[in-house]
Amino acid sequence: MKVAMISEHASPLAALGGVDAGGQNVHVAALATALARRGHSVTVYTRRDSEDLPQRVKVGAGVEVVHIDAGPPTHVPKDELLPYIPLLGAGVAADWKSGAPDVVHAHFWMSGLAALDAVRLLSAGNMARSSGRRRSGLVAPIPVLQTFHALGTVKRRHQGAQDTSPADRQFLEPAVGQRVDRIIATCSDEVFELKAMGIDATKVSVAPCGVDLDLFSSEGPAEERGRTHRILSVGRLVPRKGVDLVITALAHLAEQGRDDVELVIVGGGGTADDLAADPEGRRLQELAEELGVADRVVFRGQVSRDEMPGIFRSASAVVCAPWYEPFGIVPLEAMACGVPVVAAAVGGLGDTVLNHRTGLHVPPRDPEAIAAAVARLLDNPELAASFGQAGERRARARYSWDRVAMETEKAYRKALQGAATTEYATVEEVAL
Repeated sequence: MKVAMISEHASPLAALGGVDAGGQNVHVAALATALARRGHSVTVYTRRDSEDLPQRVKVGAGVEVVHIDAGPPTHVPKDELLPYIPLLGAGVAADWKSGAPDVVHAHFWMSGLAALDAVRLLSAGNMARSSGRRRSGLVAPIPVLQTFHALGTVKRRHQGAQDTSPADRQFLEPAVGQRVDRIIATCSDEVFELKAMGIDATKVSVAPCGVDLDLFSSEGPAEERGRTHRILSVGRLVPRKGVDLVITALAHLAEQGRDDVELVIVGGGGTADDLAADPEGRRLQELAEELGVADRVVFRGQVSRDEMPGIFRSASAVVCAPWYEPFGIVPLEAMACGVPVVAAAVGGLGDTVLNHRTGLHVPPRDPEAIAAAVARLLDNPELAASFGQAGERRARARYSWDRVAMETEKAYRKALQGAATTEYATVEEVAL
């Protein structure tokens, strides 16, 4: 099968840890690679954000990244990309002139707009599918599948006035969900959110994010700790990730007389020394100083993925405390390394982390509950070890990228079977 993926801001080539780089980059890269292992040919289309990028980059056997000129060839925050999406769709359609894909898989809502526009432009130009499949003399359209990764309705609910999404997202995102042939949700919570948006749940498949089990495992060296116990927070330094809650939880542990615990924070652009230029990094540092725990909080900055397994293995527990989380790859990576997880009971974390089996759930935005859960694990090493072992078994049984690719392929085939001769609209037509 010839698969076209569109990921407008999250290139599989991008370094992790920046403000707009993270789990989606990992997801797109790993899924494309796993689909290629299953014999498919995958082309990932993304926006050119540097003049130095070549038009085409072969990533590995069966996977190619194509950079499309859509707006200035510099970094543009994803919430400012909407004006350039029609150019992205047109560029993708132009590339298809040499051979159309069998399916299109869009990642993030704006990529869905570009995908729908590209298919419409291809159909308008009377370009037949490479397979030559026709029905009643009409060219069967290329089915478009959508993975949202995050939903604007959820973001607005939790961030309110701090939500920087373009205002048009409120009606364009549901329109994408209604117009695509199939949606691939990453967790059960997302299915309920989609239904609330008026989207037919019968056209939703669920395929979670995965974890690289060759890289992340309990076997291998662990980084040396600075104190007896280490708790770990991994992710972008943005308020919704709740890193401040973990720092506050550490202060609660200190108030209880526990001076044997350090908190290592991995994330943010650049190195730990660059935090002074990062408003959220400075805020977190100031919070640690204000709470009297700055001497036991270590900011590591951006860390290479190859270093992460050793860092995970060094942790007594990994704490994931976001306000909301569409899925969350970090808990999977921790579980694959045999480390128990303390997770806020939000979004996809409820699917991946099983309460009292692979870790502990805590209410969102509750640092005292985080402190209590961490203390329970530190005081019960046998319980923590059993959670870690169960987490590793769960990660290996359910979350390999090969299994995720198999579930994704099933969704592709359902979309192909149900493809209809639909006229897709432009971004401007959707806006009407």
